[in-house]
Amino acid sequence: METPAARMPLAHASGPMMSDRRLRPIPARRPAMPHSSLATVQALVFDVFGTVVDWRSGVAAQAAEFLAAQGQASADPYAFADAWRKRYAPAMADVRNGKRPFVRLDILHRENLEAILPDFGIRRDDVAEDALAKLNLAWHALAPWPDSVAGLTRLKTRFIIAPLSNGNIRLMLDMAKQGGLPWDAILGAEVAQAYKPAPEAYLRTADVLGLDPSQMCLVAAHNGDLAAARACGYRTAFVKRPTEHGPNQTTDLAATQDWDVIVDDFGALATAFGA
Repeated sequence: METPAARMPLAHASGPMMSDRRLRPIPARRPAMPHSSLATVQALVFDVFGTVVDWRSGVAAQAAEFLAAQGQASADPYAFADAWRKRYAPAMADVRNGKRPFVRLDILHRENLEAILPDFGIRRDDVAEDALAKLNLAWHALAPWPDSVAGLTRLKTRFIIAPLSNGNIRLMLDMAKQGGLPWDAILGAEVAQAYKPAPEAYLRTADVLGLDPSQMCLVAAHNGDLAAARACGYRTAFVKRPTEHGPNQTTDLAATQDWDVIVDDFGALATAFGA
């Protein structure tokens, strides 16, 4: 004797009583990365100052307010930002060469800030402590380049993304919160206890993630940073930032080596990595 189920028309049987497995859409495949050298990459780590954020405009905006408050409104805030940044590398070199123990970048920034004040007609003793402390936090509030957040958001769907910056942890956290940078982790000099371009900065960062350097890719707008990372076994991606140092920039206008990826912005970077 036939049961009702046995008499059920085939068209009806393909309805709700079918397994959900057969109704589920097939997930879209991730696009393959066009560069075979990138096939092993699991994490993208980023230089931040100049590559992800526009440090010069952000610091100059805060410097303009500070200079006006100190009776130096006619001083060029961009020149102030440039003078402050010029002391960045020499200050870190003293740590790298052992002249002083590791200290976070906030401390170096503050020392460098006080050092340039006389160049702009300002006596340190005439400036209130809270005014200097506030200005030193300008580095915590730098805005991303217009393409940064969208590109990072795309890359995050496929890779671990994190800063590999000389900026300290709190600086990077504040910047990420204010600028909407979607990092998976905060890595860099303070975690590694080493400033780029020391090899330890790159090697310890890979180790923290449990990855081989060949599974890491550094993204930077600076050829020197990429060269140091490549020497440690990293993959490399150069992003052009031709106005990082202003309209008359003369350095890092183009790639100087055959980096694994060379692009104009973070949108093109995400495409190059199949994100």
